[in-house]
Amino acid sequence: MATTTYSTDAAGLGTSPTTKLSGAVVGGRLRRFRAVITFAAQADGDTIVLTTVPAGYTFAYGMINASATFGASATIAIGISGATGKYRTAATHTATVPTLFGLTTAADDDATTAEETILLTIATAALPGSGTAVVDMYFSAP
Repeated sequence: MATTTYSTDAAGLGTSPTTKLSGAVVGGRLRRFRAVITFAAQADGDTIVLTTVPAGYTFAYGMINASATFGASATIAIGISGATGKYRTAATHTATVPTLFGLTTAADDDATTAEETILLTIATAALPGSGTAVVDMYFSAP
């Protein structure tokens, strides 16, 4: 006989009576937080403030769209102070097409309990001297 198993977020559907699912993860409204970065040879070790996200929001995913690569050796991480790779682990970004990013460890977190300042941290080498990048981050609203 087959067994029915519920995901963590849909577990309330398997109880009697059923419980209401969290609107932050089921049927929630996604909010986009956009940051446009102008490349100006920002140095290794620099940080760029992308946005602030209010308390109560739940991370879904992010997207980077760049007119030029971030450089062959420059690595970028996206996160917060004290956890610079919370949303994107430090790695090169050499694509010039929209590229999704996001870590399971951030996507399965509960909603933020305090406002977060999202940072892009540059490591290994400087960014290029010209070009633009758009970083969109998507969170579900409470």
